[in-house]
Amino acid sequence: MKIAVVGTGYVGLTTALLFAELGHDVIAIDVDEEKVKMLNSGKVPIYEPGADELLAKHAGKNLRASTEYEIEDRDVVFICVGTPSRKDGSMETRYLEAAAEEIGKRLKKNMIVVVKSTVVPGTTENLVIPILERESGMKRGEFGVAMNPEFLREGLAIYDTFHPDRVVIGELDKRTGDVLEELYRPLEAPILRVKIKVAEMIKYTSNAFLAMKISFANEIANICERIGIDVYDVMKGVGMDKRISPQFLNAGAGFGGSCFPKDVSALVDFSRTLNYQAKLLEDVLKINDYQPRHLVELAEKHYGSLNGARVAVLGLAFKPETDDIRETRAAIIVEELLKRGAEVVGYDPKAMDNFKKLYPDIEYAPSAEEALKNADIAIIQTAWDEFKNIDYDSFDNLKLVVDGRRTAKPKKVKYVAIGRGD
Repeated sequence: MKIAVVGTGYVGLTTALLFAELGHDVIAIDVDEEKVKMLNSGKVPIYEPGADELLAKHAGKNLRASTEYEIEDRDVVFICVGTPSRKDGSMETRYLEAAAEEIGKRLKKNMIVVVKSTVVPGTTENLVIPILERESGMKRGEFGVAMNPEFLREGLAIYDTFHPDRVVIGELDKRTGDVLEELYRPLEAPILRVKIKVAEMIKYTSNAFLAMKISFANEIANICERIGIDVYDVMKGVGMDKRISPQFLNAGAGFGGSCFPKDVSALVDFSRTLNYQAKLLEDVLKINDYQPRHLVELAEKHYGSLNGARVAVLGLAFKPETDDIRETRAAIIVEELLKRGAEVVGYDPKAMDNFKKLYPDIEYAPSAEEALKNADIAIIQTAWDEFKNIDYDSFDNLKLVVDGRRTAKPKKVKYVAIGRGD
């Protein structure tokens, strides 16, 4: 089958690689000329384990990239552009609208357009389809439309793409659903076919629920601190309940990245348009905003004034195995430290170049060990494996380790962490 994928971020790239690996003819479309050049030369523009090997295997063969919408001969076109948050928390739709307009101008009868971008319920039917109809001069039914949400974890996006828990197909008509089901059949995953709005809501609900689990664990952590017990001991017992499971119950610095913060914010904003206040989800965001600030509070509580203190922030990406700094808790930590007059040195094995664009004036170290030299305090923000193997006790200058991810185990240096009851 001939497939086009519009947008080559985490979702678009992994989608293109999936269908290329399954033997389809794939074109990946992006407005970024540099990205397109890299992809056609077999180089992945983002850090995602496993993507390099797959791209090297298919680039120049059954997968190519272009800045042009070369879709006239395509059977299925996937829209995988970003839908970031606006300042008010609502969903930004301009990239989605632009993609729909370009596709609509080239739309052919029976072509299927699949929205894979995360969009609030009603967006596909009330925004995307009208644009396609206006630009193509055709009516829905003459072309197919579906909503097919992704459920990827950055750092594990390739694995999740090839081993999904489920494939959700929100279909406009049976023929469209049949084609997509056939496309995904080789993955041998459960396939759920629903209405388009249901598929859109499944995506938001899944992310909101996982974000809620994290903020819930952090709420309990902040209570545990005040009664002198360790939240990890508590959550070990809670997670043994099969109805709850231990996943996403690790208290710490909070969640970041391209999905959870924006999706919860968008759902809160969407609820307002329905004249409903999503109080629980609002609190999920408030708790998440507080957690990285609480790490700095812990540093101040156990060290004293941070004015003039040298603080090593280990981990700048929002999570390990990615260079993504979108909504990283490290940004809030650095801001709070600078407000208190601290001298900040940052380190991350993959994300430093990206973080430097946000904070060009702080100091950066070539390794974690170099960052810890002459540091008074270490704050661990990302759970990179290399941070687990550092001998923090070997740094005589180090007075305090504040761990946002429970990675360190110093024996001599003072150690505190969110929810430990220190």
